[in-house]
Amino acid sequence: MEIILKQDVENLGFTDDIVTVKNGYGRNHLIPMGYAVLATSSAKKVLAETLKQRAFKEEKLIKDATKIADAIKELEVKIIAKTGDGTKLFGSVNNGNVAENLAAAGQEIDKKYIKVEGGNIKRLGKYTATIRLHRSVILDLPFEIIAEQSN
Repeated sequence: MEIILKQDVENLGFTDDIVTVKNGYGRNHLIPMGYAVLATSSAKKVLAETLKQRAFKEEKLIKDATKIADAIKELEVKIIAKTGDGTKLFGSVNNGNVAENLAAAGQEIDKKYIKVEGGNIKRLGKYTATIRLHRSVILDLPFEIIAEQSN
């Protein structure tokens, strides 16, 4: 079944992509939830016209996303966390912590666009987060988790 996505769907595609999914997934989940519409010939023509009109706006969005990506690449991200024995953390560090750290550095990015390698991190060390600023602007952000200094 071919469908046109109305919004980004994790592990499937981005807004306005035409994707092929199994009939049940499309008919019972994506279409009723409003994530997609059936890709009929008329819907494809409307999509092509919409994409043509949106190309100029898209170029500006990509330029802005690239500018933000360059600013983020300049940052050195260090997340301070409480530790127990050795390198083990109390709790964990995830995409929310990376988003908070970037916000403190002046770059507001929603945590849903940040994916931390391994999900929840429970040890000190160096890790990488993938930040998706636009469908064509994705960057890897190296960050380090360091121990909180006790008084």
